[in-house]
Amino acid sequence: MSLAEHMPIRSIVIVGGGTAGWMAAAALVGRFERQPIKITVVESPEIRTVGVGEATVPGIRDFFRDLGVSEAEVMRASQGTVKLGIDFVDWSAPGESFFHPFGLYGAPSRGVAFHHFWQKARLAGERHPIGDYSLATAMAKANRFMPRLDKPSGDLGVFDWAVHFDAGRFAQFLAGYSTKRGVTHVEGMVRNVHRNGESGLITELELNDGRILAGDLFIDCSGFRALLIGQTMGERYVDWTDLLPCDRAVAIPCRGGPGPLTPYTRSTARAAGWQWRIPLQHRVGNGYVYSSRHLSDDEAVATLRGSLEGEPLAEPNMLRFTTGHRTRFWSGNCVALGLAAGFLEPLESTSITLIQTGIEKLIELFPDKSFQPALADEFNRTTILEYERIRDFLLLHYWANGRHGEPMWDECRTLALPDGLARKLSLFQARGKLVRYTWETFHDPSWISMYAGFGITPDRYDPLADFFSNEEVRDALWRMRETVNGLATAAPLHDQFIAANCAAAN
Repeated sequence: MSLAEHMPIRSIVIVGGGTAGWMAAAALVGRFERQPIKITVVESPEIRTVGVGEATVPGIRDFFRDLGVSEAEVMRASQGTVKLGIDFVDWSAPGESFFHPFGLYGAPSRGVAFHHFWQKARLAGERHPIGDYSLATAMAKANRFMPRLDKPSGDLGVFDWAVHFDAGRFAQFLAGYSTKRGVTHVEGMVRNVHRNGESGLITELELNDGRILAGDLFIDCSGFRALLIGQTMGERYVDWTDLLPCDRAVAIPCRGGPGPLTPYTRSTARAAGWQWRIPLQHRVGNGYVYSSRHLSDDEAVATLRGSLEGEPLAEPNMLRFTTGHRTRFWSGNCVALGLAAGFLEPLESTSITLIQTGIEKLIELFPDKSFQPALADEFNRTTILEYERIRDFLLLHYWANGRHGEPMWDECRTLALPDGLARKLSLFQARGKLVRYTWETFHDPSWISMYAGFGITPDRYDPLADFFSNEEVRDALWRMRETVNGLATAAPLHDQFIAANCAAAN
């Protein structure tokens, strides 16, 4: 190898803007501040971005902090609202619902997790749902929110929160942030991708107007086109449709209804999939994710139109997708982020999370011009694990459903579970044992919310919980419920919080 091949990266070219491209640009320009690395984002105004990711998980706030911007600043720029979790309607059975909150349930004691005490009380006849011991759930139900407690109440006051935002406006915010810090923005369509004949590395991009963009590292944020990672580097796609059946979506924004501005996402199960509702300051995002084997596009559009709470603000936006991921996300000097890397349906708002963690891993494993294979191997290994862990969490929603007599849902209950998920279920059903694997996006409280919401409860609990009598447990749970309700009641209304802290100018 020549000495030049061991030199540091000096130019990064990001193909595609949108959420993925501008998140990458913003993060990289900040982390490599005062280093002579040129960052260029090339995107074509002729290519429409998908605009996925209007809902997030709490980790997005770490991304904001890394950029040095506040949640309020982002929310003002993107018509944002608060997200305390997801309300799952008609999943466990028609007419029933449960809430997946961001935060803890109850309080442990003597080294025993709370859900064992809840199960002990349940077997003794108590029927209070586990959501009664979650502050995030209580605030969501009351349409209230406070960013932090003035007087923390131990574990009962522990909760987290994420944001809803207009994905297009969020990308614009990041574009402004990035270009002010030196990122070059180029408008143009990529016509050809040139590679080194010996190494196979990408050397430059040729645009339709003949301009040439050379680079050392190329980041593919071209969406489902996967222009670099798929079309150029030839990384094939791993199809998970056999486990996650939905392969279509239709989205229609509408005006908000007369009710309060809710601080949560709603997911409502439908005959052949599920419908999202994401409240923003200026509109409500709605979409129907469905299986094309069980529902036509026209039927999906009609169902979504018929359930809108206000006047539609756009024509239906149709999306076709294949759940899965690339065999390799980092190939040569090309790293794929966002839809170019893979797609897991938006049931738990993980699209932006995967972009964010991909950027973090790239920075942690950042190469020089030699592009040592060990770095790409580690990136690919951990990213595949991350995708598989999220896939299994999403699969649990489908497999555990309580909707009978509907072909798609009936089929989902017969799915053969991957070994990791099957092990999690068997250990929880045996004695409430929670298993956590490496590179899990969702922690124990999230799994508890799914188990309890779908009625997956063990007949046994940790025997150490028997240190307390049934009466002592019942009294402790009553005090916890009172504390949670008191804390939630003291929080301001979500509408008031938005108006006072992060109302958009337009």
